[in-house]
Amino acid sequence: MASISLKRSSSGWARFFPCLTWIPKINRQTLKADFVAGLTVALVAIPQSLAYAQLAGVPAYYGLYAALLPVIVGALFGSSPILSTGPVAMTSLLTAASVMSIAHPHTEQFYSGVILIALLSGIFQIGLGLARLGRIINFLSFPVLHGFINAAAIIIGLSQLPALLGLTQGQKSGHFLVDIFHVVGRWHDVHILSICFGITALALLLILKKTAPRFPAVLFVVSLATLVSWLIGFEANGGVVVGAIPRGLPNLSMPDIDYRTAAHLGPASFIIAIISFMEAMSSSKIIAIKTRTRWDENQELIGQGMAKIVAAFSHSMPVSGSFSRSALNLIAGAKTGLASVFSAGMVLIVLLFCTPLLYHLPKPVLSAVIMAAVFNLINFRQFKMAWVARKDDGVAAVVTFIATLMVAPNIQNGILTGIILSLIMFLYRTMKPEVIILGKDENGVLRDARRYNLPKLHPRLIAIRFSGHLYFANVSYINDSVLKIIGNDPNLQIILIECGGINSLDASGVEMFINLHERLQIAGITLAFCNLRDNVAEIIQRTGLDKIIGPENIFVSEDQALEALNKRLNGEN
Repeated sequence: MASISLKRSSSGWARFFPCLTWIPKINRQTLKADFVAGLTVALVAIPQSLAYAQLAGVPAYYGLYAALLPVIVGALFGSSPILSTGPVAMTSLLTAASVMSIAHPHTEQFYSGVILIALLSGIFQIGLGLARLGRIINFLSFPVLHGFINAAAIIIGLSQLPALLGLTQGQKSGHFLVDIFHVVGRWHDVHILSICFGITALALLLILKKTAPRFPAVLFVVSLATLVSWLIGFEANGGVVVGAIPRGLPNLSMPDIDYRTAAHLGPASFIIAIISFMEAMSSSKIIAIKTRTRWDENQELIGQGMAKIVAAFSHSMPVSGSFSRSALNLIAGAKTGLASVFSAGMVLIVLLFCTPLLYHLPKPVLSAVIMAAVFNLINFRQFKMAWVARKDDGVAAVVTFIATLMVAPNIQNGILTGIILSLIMFLYRTMKPEVIILGKDENGVLRDARRYNLPKLHPRLIAIRFSGHLYFANVSYINDSVLKIIGNDPNLQIILIECGGINSLDASGVEMFINLHERLQIAGITLAFCNLRDNVAEIIQRTGLDKIIGPENIFVSEDQALEALNKRLNGEN
């Protein structure tokens, strides 16, 4: 009895502390597997963290701080223990683009803005998780997401050109593509040694990834580049290096909050919360399928939100679930969230003892690391798939892609454009549902009479079908479509609506049916229903529509309806 009680108790606590589901599973075998996986991920995470800090426009140690405590918190409080949390390219880019609107890069105001976004986006995610609103992510359609990701990947890659070429960004115009064009136009000012480091590092990363996918290519290239940089005096020859990184742990304290700045960054923080969770969600779903474990999107929102807030309190940058490092964690054999703890432990060792070794790391090499990481995000085949599925989906993907490129660096406006366009197209589709006249094929199945060239069910009977939600936005169109069908058939006495495709019905829909029934009565035409879904039938009963239509005109199935109505028309009852 005690063991049963204990099990129920731990199950209850696991709702608040998901780590309680995997901590009891830790044993010698899982400990070894998690250590190997954690070490493997850390070898990639450490150089990537430095690179993504550069992408976010903050000092390199911000990336290391983001790969420490937030990683542990994400594993402890997230639903997916194998998900690897930390700095990621997309979130870093969005963060930099958002803060650029209020502060110049490499200033204390800019750094404060980055920390504030980590705090605000974390609060948004926790709020969504507690309110059980994880499904709000569905408002972001995949065509829009793919359009945004492809554009963002190109922007991320192009944003690294100045560092790769050894050029300063110069005065910003507020238009990303214009700034990049100006950078390319200064080709005669490039730093040859920086180009050599950057191009060589990028080539090595791509070659090693293809020929030896399990080899820690990022760590190898970064270590080799740092050694060569120190040997040849890269910094003394005009190159830009990471420089001094503070040794030790981050100071935990409440971030400085300027409420005017917070109000300005609020919308961008919400977009970052949504986009970063989309990346975490895609990884978590794959992990859940591969490991055959349960995944809770709302709990993951809470876990990712807490990781962001911890990042803010440790004066770091926003974090997210990393697709590449999570996949590596899974491939390396991670069994529990302890793998993330081991990964963070390696970062801790670097912060305590190894920061002087990173001084001579060339920044063009970090640019190469970022470029290599985002190459996989570019996939234009997704545009073709969206277009083949639905033309409007293809349009949404292309418009989002172009808009994101055009409004850069404010790329959050690009995805907002895509979301708004998707919602408008969705409303337009639902406002004009297809109204189909039905006929019976050789197998006795009701199908589209026009498409399959089927005869009428009866000279004085028409059956129609329309699918979707019957609500205020489309009732007028449906009413007009039915009246048009009736107007083209002077012999019509009964119109049967096959309701199997009607998913829901609101007050406007009920009122439309009442008005339609009255108009048809005047014309001597009977309105009948069949195949009502339970939820629609319940609404019809509650509103009294069933009594207005008449119980004798409401049928359980299409076969029952056609049999009874044919008899009625033939005078058999």
